[in-house]
Amino acid sequence: MKKLPNILSGSRLLLAPVFFFLFIQDDLLWRGLSLVVFTVAALTDFFDGYFARKYEVESNVGIFLDPLADKFLTFAGFVCLPFVDTSQFVWWAIILIVIRDISITLLRIYSDSKGIVMQTRKTAKIKTAVQMGYLYVALLLGFLFLIPGTTADIVRSIFRTDILYWGLMAVTAITVYSGIEYLYVNRKLFSSSE
Repeated sequence: MKKLPNILSGSRLLLAPVFFFLFIQDDLLWRGLSLVVFTVAALTDFFDGYFARKYEVESNVGIFLDPLADKFLTFAGFVCLPFVDTSQFVWWAIILIVIRDISITLLRIYSDSKGIVMQTRKTAKIKTAVQMGYLYVALLLGFLFLIPGTTADIVRSIFRTDILYWGLMAVTAITVYSGIEYLYVNRKLFSSSE
């Protein structure tokens, strides 16, 4: 049980590229299977934390591995969206989201190396919730888009409203704002001479 949380986090790292590969195949069966993989990977996020707390086996490796695995899965989800429709899921917004999350992750690693605890705000939790909510809806619509007939027509009509595009703009704005807030609140990291 001691290694189980880290095994679950590690499995999420491995499942992220599997999900990505399956999703971009543009085939109903493979895309449906990709959503199953994504769901299983997302569930490992809950269970790794649950088991780490229950059996009191939290470790430095786990503290590093868990958010890294989360980022890999989130990145895989966002990066596959333009394969569904580049007019709704524009690359520049996806790139901004990825750059922000990589930058904050690197900053967290740097702060840990300096022995400084990074301050967080509610905005970061809101950002994560908004990202995941949007991602689940977008991935599901990307799957439904491949079902021929009425289902695909309904999804196309949703796409024509540009609601997903504007949703992505909102997600990008919240993500970038939370990154700027992180930098401002933790500005002491840049002025530290230690």
